[in-house]
Amino acid sequence: MKGLRAINQLIKINDHKIEVLLKGSKGPLVIVLTGMGCSFEEWYEVIQTLSKTYRVLTFHRQGLGQSEIGTGIQNTASTVRDLSDILNHLQIDEPLYLMGHSYGGLCVQHFAKVHPEKVAGVILVDSISVELKELVKLDLPVLNQDTDELWIEKSLAYSIKNEQELSEIIQPSLIEKQRKLPMAIQQKLLDFQVNPLLYKAMASEIKEWTKDAEVIRSLGSFPDVPLLVIGRDKEYTIQSELENGIPEWELRVFEEKWEELITKQSELSIKGEYILASHSGHSVFIDRPDLIIDSVHKMVGRVDRVGLIQN
Repeated sequence: MKGLRAINQLIKINDHKIEVLLKGSKGPLVIVLTGMGCSFEEWYEVIQTLSKTYRVLTFHRQGLGQSEIGTGIQNTASTVRDLSDILNHLQIDEPLYLMGHSYGGLCVQHFAKVHPEKVAGVILVDSISVELKELVKLDLPVLNQDTDELWIEKSLAYSIKNEQELSEIIQPSLIEKQRKLPMAIQQKLLDFQVNPLLYKAMASEIKEWTKDAEVIRSLGSFPDVPLLVIGRDKEYTIQSELENGIPEWELRVFEEKWEELITKQSELSIKGEYILASHSGHSVFIDRPDLIIDSVHKMVGRVDRVGLIQN
């Protein structure tokens, strides 16, 4: 697989096709799993830079982008199966560097426990914790109005609209940093937001993620591989969210618990390390792409040094 040229295509996996992006023709393989409702095009800057040194593989989960939606449930287990099938299709059998953001981080934790022999290292980027129930328990009157049930109801309502109707409701837009991307990428990001299947998939993922977390917890210990856990800047996030009318005390309570859960993830492996993404909110790959890139270099370099010592 090392000499495989870059691809951006649909790959048939069981009863559905998955949109896969592979960039770079040399170096170790880095796999990126995106957050819920997120396009891999949002990682454009990170992937373009990393692909100069590594091969970078990412894909849109079922229902996202051009990926078709299968007949089963969309959850972390289905993502693990799809990733395994993609690797088999591309005849990839080497150790992998897994990087997952938010919900993608939950999927990475699931994959690492099911296929520890395939994992060389893991980077969790402000990842959802398997202890996510701890967030639901917080007594936060304003923040708790935005329940999973409301998310699911809204997503299902969007899933039966057509693209034109969604465009009128959502009025898709780009943030300032995304408006600096190539025009073709900007258009893909706008189109991504008005895909009805995106919302059908999201409804399933939200419905299942609490159960997914319990399943992942039950799978036993995390492999003792190098692990970097990147967490958002608590104070930066609080200041950014104040303009949305949420009481500061609620934001502070939530962010302190989030930070606690993120920090605790570094204990998953005896080779774990926590990194604070200063001046960054949840979308670290947009706010601090430099930190994401440096973390991959650090991870691969660490594994390479261990290999040299062992040999």
